[in-house]
Amino acid sequence: MSRTTLVTLDVSPDAAAVAKKAAEHFAATVKQAVAARGMARVAISGGSTPKRMFALLAQEPFLSALPWDKLHLYWVDERCVPPADPESNYGVTKELLLDKVPLPASQVYRMEGELDPQEASSRYEALIRNTFKLEGAETPVFDLVQLGMGDDGHTASLFPHTEGIDEMGRIAFANHVPQKNTWRITLSWPVINAAREVVFLIEGAAKTDVLARVLTGPKDVETLPSQLIRPANGKLLFLLDTAAAAKLPSPHGGTMEWVG
Repeated sequence: MSRTTLVTLDVSPDAAAVAKKAAEHFAATVKQAVAARGMARVAISGGSTPKRMFALLAQEPFLSALPWDKLHLYWVDERCVPPADPESNYGVTKELLLDKVPLPASQVYRMEGELDPQEASSRYEALIRNTFKLEGAETPVFDLVQLGMGDDGHTASLFPHTEGIDEMGRIAFANHVPQKNTWRITLSWPVINAAREVVFLIEGAAKTDVLARVLTGPKDVETLPSQLIRPANGKLLFLLDTAAAAKLPSPHGGTMEWVG
């Protein structure tokens, strides 16, 4: 059965401007969640745009404006490396953000990439179940999930033609990625789709063609796993630069209905 998602395309001139928009959106969403529910639960991703965003959040005006004591920070996915490894999503976040802001360490929930992938994913699912106080088959509802997209159409660590595309019952799991000869730990796409707000941060000419295929081409989630991201609330935000948006129906921004 097809469904329609209202997609908002927010297009900025360059990568630095996308990062600023991402920081502003992060801050606004956190404040709204705290006002509504007393805390904000956010799942973040790795990548170049988040790196720039983290650096901005660690500075004014964000540093003083954010209710850090009410923020609970999770990860969308992680590489199977120790936290001090330069490839670690957690490690990058720690260096650029966590070491510089008053976010309580007890409210930072990292994926343990140094462990066996299956053990790490099971421990992360248990951590989410405990911190969200889930019962039975309940799905966690994050206030915000930030995603990137690879030039192969993957998002989170849901890579093309990998078993993780078919995983619907787990909250977090280990996904083998043959094309990179590695394992990744990732949230499942149903968990991402349950979030109150989902945003893609995408910039650069390397993403132009694949983004157009994801949003305007035929449905092919095996080849383009980013097409799996269709939030339950029917809304999806893309923060883009002009290069990434160049081949979209609204390359300068606007809204579009994504049917599929």
